[in-house]
Amino acid sequence: MTRTRNYKDDLLKALSDPIEAREYLNAALKDENLEVFLLALRDVIEANSTMSELARATNRNRESLYKTLSDKGNPQLNSVRSILSNLGFKLAVEANN
Repeated sequence: MTRTRNYKDDLLKALSDPIEAREYLNAALKDENLEVFLLALRDVIEANSTMSELARATNRNRESLYKTLSDKGNPQLNSVRSILSNLGFKLAVEANN
């Protein structure tokens, strides 16, 4: 009998590395579906913080933050910037090559 491992545990461990987290978020941004990026952002948050800590740091309540990051969420750019900033990231625009 083979033993299986929970992929989520391995994913969260990998996402605790800022370089891995950056690449994960950038890959999610390439998808046209905003839900993919929001799911990736939730994974990075789970790996590096708690919603309560992030809510305090972004001056939002926890419930509002959950709603913003839900699959039905439609976050404003300033919300995403604040969340990313508190996780140690920033938004950037690059030219298509």
